[in-house]
Amino acid sequence: MVDLMTYQEAAKKMTLAEKLGQCFMPAAFINDTEEEVRNIETLIAEHHIGSICFFHSRASAATNFEGKKKVVHNEKSYERLLQLIERYQKAAKYPLLIAIDAEWGLAMRIENTPQYPYALTLGAMQNRADLVFEVGRQIGMDCRKAGIHWNLAPVVDINLNPENPVIGYRSFGADREKVTEYACAYLDGMKSVGILNSVKHFPGHGDTAVDSHLGLPKIDKDQKTLLQQELYPFKKLIAHGVDSVMVGHLAVPALSGGKSISASISKEIITDFLRKELKYKGLIISDALNMHAISKDFSQEGDVEYQAFAAGNDVLCFADNVEAGIKKIMEHAAPHRIESSFERIWKLKQKAFSVDGHDTTIPKETNLNHQLAKESLTFLKGAKKDLDNFRKSGFHYVQFGDAKNNFFASELQSYQSNPNSCVLGIFPPNAKPKGNFGFTDMQIDAINRMVLEKDCVLYLFGNPFFLNLLDWQKAQAVIVVYQDFKEFQEVTLQHFLGKLDAKGKLPVTLNVWQNG
Repeated sequence: MVDLMTYQEAAKKMTLAEKLGQCFMPAAFINDTEEEVRNIETLIAEHHIGSICFFHSRASAATNFEGKKKVVHNEKSYERLLQLIERYQKAAKYPLLIAIDAEWGLAMRIENTPQYPYALTLGAMQNRADLVFEVGRQIGMDCRKAGIHWNLAPVVDINLNPENPVIGYRSFGADREKVTEYACAYLDGMKSVGILNSVKHFPGHGDTAVDSHLGLPKIDKDQKTLLQQELYPFKKLIAHGVDSVMVGHLAVPALSGGKSISASISKEIITDFLRKELKYKGLIISDALNMHAISKDFSQEGDVEYQAFAAGNDVLCFADNVEAGIKKIMEHAAPHRIESSFERIWKLKQKAFSVDGHDTTIPKETNLNHQLAKESLTFLKGAKKDLDNFRKSGFHYVQFGDAKNNFFASELQSYQSNPNSCVLGIFPPNAKPKGNFGFTDMQIDAINRMVLEKDCVLYLFGNPFFLNLLDWQKAQAVIVVYQDFKEFQEVTLQHFLGKLDAKGKLPVTLNVWQNG
């Protein structure tokens, strides 16, 4: 348990500039140079930074979404994270809140740590909010072990656009009720072990086709439609109780007085709508301010930080220009505006630091993924009897893509009895739709030819939206597995052998196949 001043003590003792420093959350990189680490230590000490958000490396961060820099694998990232947290806390005059994006576990940022299924996989489970709670709890416990207080999750965007390049598999699905129910269970799981949450990306990033890391998406819907769709989970979860709301980089003119301005810097959306109309009193955090959706529009250092703060954000995530941002806000913002954000931040710190301490052992995998695999496996086309007849007639196994531990392939390779029937194991290299999920056009054509020319049972170990590239309805049977984890492959084999039923249901809607 960290010894932290009460809010009343801090409000009297700290200067206005120190209080403003608490509003800044610069990025910290686990795999950074010693020079950069020292720079962050200086930044924390001189400007009284309130929180930091950890990323794997500069090459993996939002500004590298074009993939120009190679991400170097580091087996010791977890140990390095622990060292850096200790160093940065020592540099801080006031204890730091440590944040991270761990939507599907610390593995989202750190090698050799437990990885849980994507939200879309969890969304395939039927009436299993109890298991989603357990996922949130396990991720929360893993965060606690590392000294992390704040998991910037869950994503509560409704998955309404199959071309969405940035949300997709990170959403629980297309049904607003399930998204709300499962998000609630996830954050309650984290709350049960004392980890802070952040629902994102307000006012709803699900129905977009532009990657906000690179450009500004726009949603042209009226307010009534937004309240029935995008805003529905946010309203329900705010009423339930959340620690913070993250505002995304997307234009929603119906909420911003007709202006095509990013929500993250819109006073109409943050202060007038979220604060006043939706009556949200908690902490508001911006999405990463270095993302090109907004950063490319501000040439002067400190301008984007000032605009985000003026719009109503309390915490400025991934603020690249701390010194210039503090200077500009101090010059232009009213003192009471700084005080109100400081109060929300400090009270959140009190909540986080009231939890007992952590141990630093590396988190271990549990058998939870095996349960999740059984509950999410989805029989999209066909029936059990189709698989029974298929196995009896003989088949051979064909694979596209690579799996980390290909248990499924190793078990089926010995079946080569019927060249006209095949089990197609598809392992898309990427979870995002850009570039055919990592397959070439030739590979997509080859898969489609097999589906058309042979009797195929297709097992997809990846994002179900990949099926939009296939004439999958021509297959004899289609089963969506969602993940390539060994546990998911083990469950899939049992399903193929007729030893267990598929319980899941596709949580999104696929496009109607149009050949050519």
